[in-house]
Order: sequence, then C-alpha cells, then structure tokens
Amino acid sequence: MKVSREQAVLNRERIVETAARLFREKGYDGIGVADLMKNAGLTHGGFYGHFASKEDLMIEACQHALEKSLEGWRAKVASDPQRALPEIIDSYLTPRHRDQPGTGCPAAALGVDVARMSPGARPAFTQATRQQFALLEGLLPEGAPDRAPERRRQQAIATFAAMVGAMVLARAVDDDALSQEILDAVKAQLLPE
Repeated sequence: MKVSREQAVLNRERIVETAARLFREKGYDGIGVADLMKNAGLTHGGFYGHFASKEDLMIEACQHALEKSLEGWRAKVASDPQRALPEIIDSYLTPRHRDQPGTGCPAAALGVDVARMSPGARPAFTQATRQQFALLEGLLPEGAPDRAPERRRQQAIATFAAMVGAMVLARAVDDDALSQEILDAVKAQLLPE
C-alpha cells in the first residue's frame, strides 16, 4: 500500500525522533536498524525509503537532538536571562539528566560516537557546539577585566566542556555516591556561592 506524502513526512519525523532518543540511550552501535524501526512502530523494510544508511540517520538524529537541546537553553534565556546560566548548569548536572540519556544532552551521549564516524557526521555537531558556546558566552557577566570577549569565550567553552565531561564520567562510574560527587563537584566549580 502506497503511503501519502504527508504520512511519509510524519513517518520520517517519527524515525528521526526515535533514533535521536535511542542513539543517546544505547549509542550508535547499541541499536540496529530493525530494532530502531520497530521502536518507531514501522517496518524494517521502510527504512531505506527514508535514509541511505544508518549513519545518515545518525547525522539527522544528532542534528535534531542538538536543535532540541538548544531550544531548551534558549527557552531558559527567554524566560529569565539573569537566571538562565545557573538554571542551565543546575538542570544539566542532575541525577535525572544522568539517568535519562535518551532525552538529555547529545554531546554527552553521542560525542564519542560522532568523533568515530565519517567526516560527514561532524558538521552539524560542530555547528550546534558553536551555538552552545555562543549562548553560554552571552550569559556570562560583562564589565570586569577578566570578562574581555576572548576570556568570556574561553570561559563558555570551559563551562560546557566541564558539564559534558562531568556527565560522561557520572554515567560511566558504577558507584552512585561517586557519580553524585562528580556532578556536585563540577556544579560547585561552575556555580560558586
């Protein structure tokens, strides 16, 4: 049975959304096309009508997840620009984020996978990372001598790198207390009282 164009678009969106979640939960090599399509409620045979390869899907799913992540950060900025940076850091470095990688930061969940893929997978990741740096840089206070533009950019990069690194380590260790200690230690460095 032929699927309408509208339904094909909806099916593709469902595949991308499902892949964005499952790739973050299980990693690129942790889920096959058949299981991914089953989770999307579609047949395995329909996959290649939408994507040339699993890697092509990974690229689009990554881009989708990165855009959603940026949307969430921008919503915090729009809601309260003065509190946005502490809220971003505080909500990122949580057990909830650690325990739900499928809905969390793509950089922490997929950065290593993207680095190992073909060069075609990296541009969207690079663009989103630059946007995250720029957003964080815009939230850092101005005026003090140590807040020169180049210093603010360094601080934005260091902040994001610390957040991602903390999440990767907190997920990797098998000791809940140590995992929480990692999150708390980085949060304390980024949000001094």
